[in-house]
Amino acid sequence: MFENRAYWVKAFPVLILGIFMMYFYSGLQNDHVQVLYMYFQELGWSARDTTNPVTVSGFVVVLMYFVIGTLFLKYGVVRILVPSIIILGISCMGLALSGTSLIGYSIFLFLIRLFVVPLQMGAFMLCTNWFVNLRGRALGLITIGCPLFTATSVAGLTFSIQGYGILATYVGVGVIVLILALLVAVFVKSAPEDCGLYPDGSDHEIETSSGEIKSIPFRELASNSGFWLLIISFGLLQFCIVATMAFYIPRLAAVGTEQSIYLFWLSAAAIMGLPISLILGYIDDKFGTVIASIVLCAMFVLAFISLLVMTANNIPLIILAALGLAGMMGGTPNLHPSITTYVFGKDRYQAANRWIMAIQGIMMAGALYFMSYILDTTGSLDLAYKIMLWFIGIALVCLIIIGRKPDFDRQS
Repeated sequence: MFENRAYWVKAFPVLILGIFMMYFYSGLQNDHVQVLYMYFQELGWSARDTTNPVTVSGFVVVLMYFVIGTLFLKYGVVRILVPSIIILGISCMGLALSGTSLIGYSIFLFLIRLFVVPLQMGAFMLCTNWFVNLRGRALGLITIGCPLFTATSVAGLTFSIQGYGILATYVGVGVIVLILALLVAVFVKSAPEDCGLYPDGSDHEIETSSGEIKSIPFRELASNSGFWLLIISFGLLQFCIVATMAFYIPRLAAVGTEQSIYLFWLSAAAIMGLPISLILGYIDDKFGTVIASIVLCAMFVLAFISLLVMTANNIPLIILAALGLAGMMGGTPNLHPSITTYVFGKDRYQAANRWIMAIQGIMMAGALYFMSYILDTTGSLDLAYKIMLWFIGIALVCLIIIGRKPDFDRQS
């Protein structure tokens, strides 16, 4: 498969640009909110002022997941992905121009949250179209974009806003996003079959795949227990990662940790997430998607316990929390599409995923409000971490049950 040069010429841009799709998805969906929170807090805005646009858009995203998934099925990934990235870039510029207007801020943050959805769904579908037996490693590679943003841009945005203001910072982000749209339009194809090729560089179709993207009636999906187990398990994991990442900096700041320390260790966590993403992808390919997902749950538990008992400038606890965050950032994005393909196969992946992501979107939509409400009413996030530990326990049970299912596509 690695000898097929024609295949890799076309597949390589999918991997490289996939990294940047996940880079901006992670950053503009979640990570940058903590930077905005710290900035606008100095202007007297509450936690709910800065996060409510994301919370409200989270419920609209439920519909967005289904609409984008359906459009991908009908028109192909690239035709929908490129205009969506353009709107995302323009929205970043709009946020920059809104300055300190709460109304303008809310409108453009709302649009940003909506139009990061095609980045994630598009990157995932491209990988499941182009790779089967290499799926775990391909997803593990592109999803290093998630911790890569945290490693390079959370501190970068913080210092840029402090030094140059929000206008210059977010206009710059918007321009880079528009360049990404151009590169995707020029270099990426929706599936290898569009180029007369087959997944993994094979010289023939895989036995369980016709290469044709298929639709599935909702009634058929709803009768599949794996469908609901996927929704619950990874829905809870995604809820937890959104909640945790948006409030990592506020948590450490609240217990008295110095800014230089928590920014350093957040970047360190992100850097650790790069190899962890690849390692979990390798575990996925070699030992199975469910085993890799159970390892991922352990990383969540480590992060929550460390953050729950955190004290000011406690380096050992900060290191443990960073390791847990690294696993969360490195593993959640790549294992979600992989386990969906594990149950449904690549031909039916998007048909199932559009419903799965839509329903999970309802769960994820409340994550920031959950954290903001607990913080504003109790003055602490302790209760939030205790509740999320129970969520991970539920996710783990669902994964153990779903582990009885065979892998749909992979061949031994």
